[in-house]
Parts: sequence; C-alpha cells; structure tokens
Amino acid sequence: MDLSVCNRENIEFMLEEIKKKLQIVNAGALKAKSFETDKYEELKDIYDLVQRQSNFSVSELDAIVSELGRLRR
Repeated sequence: MDLSVCNRENIEFMLEEIKKKLQIVNAGALKAKSFETDKYEELKDIYDLVQRQSNFSVSELDAIVSELGRLRR
C-alpha cells in the first residue's frame, strides 16, 4: 500500500491501524468518511507517530484522540 497517495482507501487503512494500535474502544467515532482528503497529510503524520511508538501514556492518548477529533469534519 502506497500511503503517499491521498485517497479514501488509505485514509480508511490508516484509521483502522491507529484504532488497533491505540486500542480505541469507541472506534465508531473514527469513521473514514468523517475525514476530508485535505486533512490527509495531518492524518498521515499522526499515523506515522502512532506506528513509531510502542507505548503511549494517558496524556499522549488523549492528545492523539483530540487531534483526530479536530481533523474530523
């Protein structure tokens, strides 16, 4: 999968991977259709951050989820 390409499939993939890695309970709040393609680079940055780290503090989780909420339309 080429994540350098901005498309709906990649947005959905990144969100699913973020939800898995962060073990988000309310996964329904992060639906791919809620994210516009013009926010792709910001979403990709969050995805890259989540993939690099193995553990997250509570404050880091809160910050990531808040940022994802800000990116939703």
